[in-house]
Amino acid sequence: MERFGCSAQPIRQEQTIVVDKVRISVITERIIRVERSERGSFEERPSQKIMCRQFQEPFFTSEVTEDHKCLVTTGSALFWVDLGDLSVKVKLTDGSNDTDQLPWIDSEKVHYIGGTFRTLDNGLGDRILYGENKGKIELKDSVFSEEGVAVIDDSASYLLNEDGSLSAREEGTKDFYILAFGKDFLGGLNEFYHLTGFTPLLPKYALGNWWSRYYAYRQDEYIELMDKFADKGIPLTVATIDMDWHLVKNVPKDAGTTMKWCVPGWTGYTFEKELFPDHKQFFRDLKDRGLAVTMNLHPHDGIRYFEEQYEAMAEANGIDPATKEPVAFDFTNMTFVKSYFDLVMHPYEDEGVDFWWIDWQQGKNSRLEGLDPLWLLNHYHTLDAGRDGRCALILSRYSGTGAHRYPLGFSGDTIVRWPSLKYQPYFTAAASNAGYSWWSHDIGGHMMSKGDPEIYTRWLQYGVFSPINRLHSTRDKWSKEPWLYGEQAEKIVTEFLRLRHRLLPYLYTANVATATEGIPLIMPMYYLNDCPEAYEYKDQYYFGMEMIVAPVLSKCKRNGLANVTCWLPEGRWTDFFTGEVFEGGQVYKIKCSMERIPVFVREGAIIPLLADGNHNNQDFTSLEVRLYAGNGSYCMQDEEGSITFTLTTEDGKMNVSVQPEGKVVTKHLALRFIGGEAGQIEDGGIETEIL
Repeated sequence: MERFGCSAQPIRQEQTIVVDKVRISVITERIIRVERSERGSFEERPSQKIMCRQFQEPFFTSEVTEDHKCLVTTGSALFWVDLGDLSVKVKLTDGSNDTDQLPWIDSEKVHYIGGTFRTLDNGLGDRILYGENKGKIELKDSVFSEEGVAVIDDSASYLLNEDGSLSAREEGTKDFYILAFGKDFLGGLNEFYHLTGFTPLLPKYALGNWWSRYYAYRQDEYIELMDKFADKGIPLTVATIDMDWHLVKNVPKDAGTTMKWCVPGWTGYTFEKELFPDHKQFFRDLKDRGLAVTMNLHPHDGIRYFEEQYEAMAEANGIDPATKEPVAFDFTNMTFVKSYFDLVMHPYEDEGVDFWWIDWQQGKNSRLEGLDPLWLLNHYHTLDAGRDGRCALILSRYSGTGAHRYPLGFSGDTIVRWPSLKYQPYFTAAASNAGYSWWSHDIGGHMMSKGDPEIYTRWLQYGVFSPINRLHSTRDKWSKEPWLYGEQAEKIVTEFLRLRHRLLPYLYTANVATATEGIPLIMPMYYLNDCPEAYEYKDQYYFGMEMIVAPVLSKCKRNGLANVTCWLPEGRWTDFFTGEVFEGGQVYKIKCSMERIPVFVREGAIIPLLADGNHNNQDFTSLEVRLYAGNGSYCMQDEEGSITFTLTTEDGKMNVSVQPEGKVVTKHLALRFIGGEAGQIEDGGIETEIL
């Protein structure tokens, strides 16, 4: 199979019911597939949305009635399928034998919970600004509903072939999936990921602090800026170079563009020598500073005659270079796809580019009817990025159900206003319901900034406790350097950026859980709590399994404090910053100074941190581990090993066991006991001290 291809995984015949031109496949006890083919031939190939249909062997019974309906009974649900109009009704039984009193749920009339959206730019920022967000913007593709039943319609998806090409569906095909997860959010997500493909594991550097700005930096100017961050003890892990790395103002006037609203230099692949006289040295300088490199692409105009790669690309695609005919961007053409990566992308990757920011803004039309070019870009770029065991990482916009396979998400150009900030925590948590867990926002907001240090600080604090902390802005003077916003903001933001870096062990462990178990880093409160309050408090969320974050989303009052109202589930919770203990099952009104954002840690939690957050180093050699009184277990993951911490608390004494496994790089642990005194310590052979 070629690097872009996908193999078919036929469903077991024992898991199907075929009646005339309809096939019902029982994939799990809670997922069925319903197909209609006018030719009576059913598809086994993967699709844009569905990767694997054979991952369980559920027990079920089926009955076809005289009125042309099919009843499928599993241990979790009853599925009533009308073989004529293909309508489906569901009863959620959860193994109960007394099903008569349970309601039938019409799968076409459910109320979806959460979901996500392609982008927050293209005018969406204005609608957020004027308060039209939650009621007007439809978050789509959720796999959960208030009734507990959801539908994935795969009828219009293209099919993926083993050679990497795509095939259209047979005309008139119906192909959809009924998901009966009830309120089992994490269990449902796990099955959803088995069906659609799991999210790839992110490289560690993606979880730190990113620097990004839409600005025509000079090579030496960019390096000087990175050094200034280092001199101030502000760690960064990713250096982003926006579109001005390539020819923009010096594009030949006769080159043209097919984008009506853009300058001819919007698309480009040749370094601008006036700005970057030696881009290979530039890459080396960034790598010497411990930074990963990503560069922006607007690929719409393809490869034009002035590009350094033009001659090779023209010949590879059957064009005489002497004609200067552009090599059209066409990701429906596998010849172009392969030559694009081999001749344009890979050379830069060999020189130092770690991944690409695919800034596709040119609509949803391609040469194949109904096929979104954004999906094509995300799909092929991710597959190519993951070749030879590499990290399959890109930065791009959301492209529909299944887009979680193509992390990371870029949410677009937000306006620097409080309503935009207020929307992002809700938007990010709701996206977990579509399986889309790695949103990267323009932290601090993108445009129309007035230099307000308060909203800047609050946005950065939220960014530290968001999936990806990518500082970004447009060309105006209000870039995102902390020292631009005054002494107080600089001090606070610097400490929070150091904290984000120190959180790498916690973040990487959550990253492994997403890739292997389907557990998102950011989760709505109702994922772990079945009560009305969990649905009511939409702006707070779980940050991993150990923390709850309630970001500050409004201005301080005259007293210099901002008000945050939050709800804590049952149990004992400790403020991460102040050490104050809160009893759960209550609503709290918390007054926050500029230095504080409410973050709560559950009893028995174990939070690993880097010992030092003042530099770009990302290894886990020396750690601080915070242990919160109670009973709990936590397995911290690194690239090649893990450490399991087990905590028990008796009569105020906190006993901890440390069990390393694999090639553990950690040599020193500083244990901080919170809410009790240190008891017995089994260090597992790792040097240990008590703070």
